Amino acid sequence: MTYIVTDNCIACKYTDCVEVCPVDCFYEGENMLVIHPDECIDCGVCEPECPAEAIKPDTESGLDNWLELNRKYSAVWPNLTERRDELPEAKERDGEEGKLEKYFSETAGEGD
Repeated sequence: MTYIVTDNCIACKYTDCVEVCPVDCFYEGENMLVIHPDECIDCGVCEPECPAEAIKPDTESGLDNWLELNRKYSAVWPNLTERRDELPEAKERDGEEGKLEKYFSETAGEGD
């Protein structure tokens, strides 16, 4: 099992989870984070820290595409190990449906 970031992170990008990760397995895109599934140690400390409830265990049904998205982008986006401010539209976009199709960006973030 591993934890993965799902669609509600898109256009929010809260980084509370990054602060508590003991193995620094978060990677930053322009408007979301992903978890490197091979680096995650399945400790689960990040899940309750996410204000958007976007972090899920990969054992939940229907998350195969999200596991692959996390795997793909954690290989090319820079590592992020410190907390940053969320995106300006985070509160407005939190819980919005269809965020992958509307807002997802393949562009890398800044990282550390």
